[in-house]
Amino acid sequence: MATRRIHVMNPSPTLPEFQRFQLDFTAHIRDPKAHPRPVGVEARRMKIYNELLYNNVEGFLLACFPVLRKVLGVRRWAKLARAFFSTHRSHTPYFRQIPDEFIQFLQNEWTPPDDYPPYLLPLAHYEWIELVLSVSNSSADCPVDAAGDLLNGVPVLNPVLANLRYDWPVHRIAPRRKVQPAEAYLLVFRDTDDRVEFIEINAFTARLLTLLEPAKLSGHVALERVATESRHPDPALILQAGAALLEDLRARGAILGSRRY
Repeated sequence: MATRRIHVMNPSPTLPEFQRFQLDFTAHIRDPKAHPRPVGVEARRMKIYNELLYNNVEGFLLACFPVLRKVLGVRRWAKLARAFFSTHRSHTPYFRQIPDEFIQFLQNEWTPPDDYPPYLLPLAHYEWIELVLSVSNSSADCPVDAAGDLLNGVPVLNPVLANLRYDWPVHRIAPRRKVQPAEAYLLVFRDTDDRVEFIEINAFTARLLTLLEPAKLSGHVALERVATESRHPDPALILQAGAALLEDLRARGAILGSRRY
């Protein structure tokens, strides 16, 4: 399997015996095939530890990445989950952040074998973002007028929002469905009922949201900039359609209102 393996050095003989035992014990739990069971530990008892720890970690992954699990199937999913469990060194003790560590593992440490789909990382990221937004405690950093003018005023985006672009249509991926590379723009945000909403958008909307994110431009100025960048033959049409778009995004909860000074 094309996975970067972290070399586990043999415990130094200068370490106290209990520490050498701990290192042998945890090395075996991470990768029972590569590291023998510590001397003196009954196989039946060791199996309980092996299964308990691995199943706990896998359970958190399954809760966050159900589509990825179904797409990969039992065998490929098990190989991936085991590679993560045995080689990745987490930087957090919190179970809730195990999916965050999994994304870091996929991005920086793991090279997928040829029989894994090329959209594995984008799909995992797409599923992970729902967890990120569902637990976010971000809030608007300026006063907001919920009914304010979005064209002449400065629109304020929902602070719990992700403006995403993928090279694959991750929102359409499913088991046994053929998928071709295609640019996909998705807007994901948590609404006032604490539900995470997913909206498919276009490049125009994605660019507009990028311009509005710092909450410094008026809606009118941002739309004018998009019209100029796109060299649209009818800038007035962009302003008209953009005004309706801003109101729709406010109604959905992606825009909170305009900045209050």
